[in-house]
Amino acid sequence: MFNSKTLLFHVKQEFPLFHVKQAFFTLFAGVWLASVGIIFAQTPAELLQSPPIRAALEAAQRNEPAALEEQVRMCEIPAPPFKEEVRGQELKRLFEGLGLKDVRIDKAGNVIGVRPGRAAHPNLVFSAHLDTVFPEGTDVKVKREGGVLKGPGIGDDCRGLTVMLSVIRALNEAHVETPGTITFVADVGEEGLGDLRGMKSLFYESLKGQIDKFISVDGTGLGIVHIGVGSNRYRVTFKGPGGHSFGAFGMANPIQAMGRAIAKIDAFEVPTQPKTTFNVGRVGGGTSVNAIPFEAWMEVDMRSSDPASLKAVDTKFNAAVKEAVEEENRRWNNRGPVTVAAELVGVRPAGQTAKDSPIVQTALGVSRALKIEEVLREGSTDSNVPMNLGIPAITISGGGNGTGAHSLNEAFDPKDSWRGTQRAILLAVALAR
Repeated sequence: MFNSKTLLFHVKQEFPLFHVKQAFFTLFAGVWLASVGIIFAQTPAELLQSPPIRAALEAAQRNEPAALEEQVRMCEIPAPPFKEEVRGQELKRLFEGLGLKDVRIDKAGNVIGVRPGRAAHPNLVFSAHLDTVFPEGTDVKVKREGGVLKGPGIGDDCRGLTVMLSVIRALNEAHVETPGTITFVADVGEEGLGDLRGMKSLFYESLKGQIDKFISVDGTGLGIVHIGVGSNRYRVTFKGPGGHSFGAFGMANPIQAMGRAIAKIDAFEVPTQPKTTFNVGRVGGGTSVNAIPFEAWMEVDMRSSDPASLKAVDTKFNAAVKEAVEEENRRWNNRGPVTVAAELVGVRPAGQTAKDSPIVQTALGVSRALKIEEVLREGSTDSNVPMNLGIPAITISGGGNGTGAHSLNEAFDPKDSWRGTQRAILLAVALAR
C-alpha cells in the first residue's frame, strides 16, 4: 500500500542530505496524498482537512438545487408496492450515466452499481429504497407551496434516492478515491408487506458474503438509527358457511369471531422498555348487510427491538385468535362453526449495532465534525437485515424536514437539506476504508 510512510522512505532515499525532521516528511506526504484524492486520514475531523473531501462537500451544497429537481422527477415515477420496475430502470440509467461499474438489476429488482476503490474490500453498501407505501393509481404529481415540495413519497424515500445519487456525483466531481469499494443499491420491498425482500435477496443471494459495512438513507431530517425494530405480520382469515341474516340466524359469524379477537388484542399489556407494540391495521369481509358472512380477515402488525418481547406478544396474539374462535363457536352451540387460519406474511428480523461499535462512533464523529447535533434512535429499516446478521449497519436520514410520511399529504421542506448530503458523503468516505 502506498502511504505517507512509504513516501517518506522514498524521499529520504532520493534526498539523503535533505535533513529535516521525520514529522515534516510525514506531514508533507499526507498533504500530497490528500491533494491528489488518495485519502488515508482515520477520523472524520481529519478527513475534513482533505482538499478533495472539502471539494465534494462544496459540490453537494452547490448542486442541491438540481438535486431537488431530481427528487421531484424521481417521485413522479410511480413505485407502488411490488411494482418498482419503472423507477428501478431509471436508477439503472442514472447509475450507468454516473460511471458506476457492473450496473445490474438482480432477480428481486434491486439496482446495483459499484464505485471501485483501490481495493475490493472493505465493501461498503450504500442504499436507498425504491418503493413507496402508496397503491397503484395514486396521484404522485409533486406540488410546490413556496419552497415546500408536496407529494406521496417525496421524503420517504425519494429523498434517500436523491442523496445517494448526489453522493456519487460529488465524489466524482471532486475525484475522490476511496481505499475500499462503495456499492450503491436502490432496493425494493422496504415498505409494508414488501417484507424487506430486497435486502434479504441482497444479503442472502446477490451479494452474499461480500458486504462488510452497510448504510441506508431513509426519510428526512438528520437521524441515525442503530437499533432495528423487528416485526411479525399476520393475515388472519376467519371462515364459516355463512347464510341469511334472518333465516340462518344462530350460526357462528366469522366477523363476530374476528371482533372478539380484536377486543382481546386490544387488551394486551406490553413492555414500554423495550418498546413493544401491536396494531390491527386492516380488516375486511362479508358480502351484504343482510348476510352472515362466510369469510372475514384482518392484518396485524407486532413490533419490538427485543426478540424475546416480540416472541411473547406473538404468542399472546395466536392464543387470542384461537380463544376468540372457540368463544364464538360456543356462543352459537357450534352451529355452522367458524375456523381460522393465521398466515405469517411478514417477518422483519430485529437487531442492533452497538453504540460503541466503530460504525456508530464514526457516524457520531461525522455529525460532530459537521456540527450536527444527533441522538441515536431505533426504527424499522433496511438495516434490520444486516444488523440481524451481525454486519455493521446503520440508517441515516437524508436532511431537510419532512412531514406526513406515508400519507397523501407528505411534504418536504428543503431548508439546508444539503447538510444531509454532506453528512452522507463524509460518512461514506470514512467507512470505505
